[in-house]
Amino acid sequence: MESTDKLTDTNAVLAYLYETFPSCFIAEGETKPLKIGLFQDLAERLADDSKVSKTQLRVALRRYTSSWRYLKGVKAGVQRIDLDGQDCGELEQEHIDHAQQTLKEGQEKAKAKRQAQAAKANPKKPARKAPSAKAAPVKKDRPAKAKKPAEPKVNYVPAKFDELKQKQRVSVKLGQNPVAGVITDIKKEDVHVQLDSGLVVKVRAEHILLS
Repeated sequence: MESTDKLTDTNAVLAYLYETFPSCFIAEGETKPLKIGLFQDLAERLADDSKVSKTQLRVALRRYTSSWRYLKGVKAGVQRIDLDGQDCGELEQEHIDHAQQTLKEGQEKAKAKRQAQAAKANPKKPARKAPSAKAAPVKKDRPAKAKKPAEPKVNYVPAKFDELKQKQRVSVKLGQNPVAGVITDIKKEDVHVQLDSGLVVKVRAEHILLS
C-alpha cells in the first residue's frame, strides 16, 4: 500500500479509511462504536503506508468519533468492533452516558449558533415606542356665577279704575310676571302705560296691579 501521495486533508483521510476498512469505518448511515485502543491497531496496519501520517490518522479518528452520527450509535446493547468489523465487547454505561452528554451539548451549541446567525442576518427592527398618551388638558374650574340676590316678593292688589291717575307707577299683567311702568294717559276705560322698557301699552284697569 505504498504511495507517494501524502494525504493532508482530514476529509481525504476519512475517505481513505472508509475505502480501506469498510467493515469498521462506515461512510453513511448508522455507525458502530469502535474498539478501545483502535488507534494503535490502525497505526500498525498502516505503518508501511506513506499516504497517511499518525498525526492525520489521529485527527481523522477524533473527527469520526465526535460526529453526531457516531455518538448516536453509542447506546446500550451495542458491541464495539475492531478494524475488521468483529465484535469485541459491549459498551460500558459510563461511555454511553458520556457520548449522549457530548451529543446533547453539541446539538445545543449548534442550535445557538444557528439562532445567532439568523438574528445577525435578519436584525429585528427596534420596537416602536408606543405613543405616549397625552395628558388630558386640565379643565379649569370656572368661577361660579354669583347668584343674583332674590328679589323681594311683592304683594300686588288689583287696581280700581277710579284710583288710577297719570304719572302713577303701576304694574301691568303681561304673561306670568307683572311688568312695571308709569301711566301716561287715561281715556275712558283704556289706560296707557309706558313700561320701564320704553314700550307703551294700552290695557284695561283689570290688568293693572298696585303694590
